[in-house]
Amino acid sequence: MLKNFVLPAVAAALLLAAAGPANAAVKGFACEPEWAALAREIGGDRVTAYSATHARQDPHHIRARPSLVAKIRRAGLVVCSGAGLEVGWLPLLLQRGGGGIQAGKPGHLMTSGHVEVSEKPGSIDRSLGDLHPEGNPHVHLDPRNILSLAETLSKRLSAIDPSGASHYADRLNGFTASWKAAMARWAPRAAALRDVPVVVHHKFWSYFIRWTGMRQTGTLEAKPGIPPSVSHLEALLASTLESNVRAILRTPYDDTDPAEWLSSRAGVPVVELPATVDREAPPGALAAYFDDVLSRLEKAIGQR
Repeated sequence: MLKNFVLPAVAAALLLAAAGPANAAVKGFACEPEWAALAREIGGDRVTAYSATHARQDPHHIRARPSLVAKIRRAGLVVCSGAGLEVGWLPLLLQRGGGGIQAGKPGHLMTSGHVEVSEKPGSIDRSLGDLHPEGNPHVHLDPRNILSLAETLSKRLSAIDPSGASHYADRLNGFTASWKAAMARWAPRAAALRDVPVVVHHKFWSYFIRWTGMRQTGTLEAKPGIPPSVSHLEALLASTLESNVRAILRTPYDDTDPAEWLSSRAGVPVVELPATVDREAPPGALAAYFDDVLSRLEKAIGQR
């Protein structure tokens, strides 16, 4: 009898935990896991945060599924990278289900609009590849941006949920203190990577490279979003050997073949770095993410 009672009770508890805080004042819809994680950090038990993508998905290429329309319809906050990253699917979701969180509303937050965005192209031409007219959208890869965006998010949550303003301010203060301590801990590790030459698959890592001072010597993609030609790879091999490149960086969803081709010929390790945190990442996961990325790079470069 006890066994029959305990198992349903445990199952019910797990379902409640998965659903998020019962008293949540704000339902958040994030395009990427990093923004869902930040919303949980600042929102605490007043906020639930659903991520439309997971850590092994390329957020450029998502379908505007009916399930996502249903999720965004119930949301009081949408927080995404912006800068064209979600242009293929977010506008359709907002059109179909995001009546209260359209652009210009407090519940509409595109993070790239609140930090300095790099790599804005001088001109747009489809022959140049899949360029982002507003610049590089992967702003979460510089921890200084995370600190600034936490404050922005706290203000937005306070505007949406005024009765929780003091709660969000307290959560922000706690997060800011812990994040600054983490940045101080990362500083000597980042400094040790300064001027280390690397090749990247795609310009995903630009903000991280800028923060650490690493040196990007080439990209496997000759043009953004376009597979490399043989001639491009051969030229990249020559420059890789000349520059004494220490690592080839790729995300879990990048094509493995170009990196393995270059690695086998140049004798340079391929380092697969996580693009973001887990979809259901708990508080503390963002800091753990930077620790993980730094550790993977240190291991690869040390082995080299």
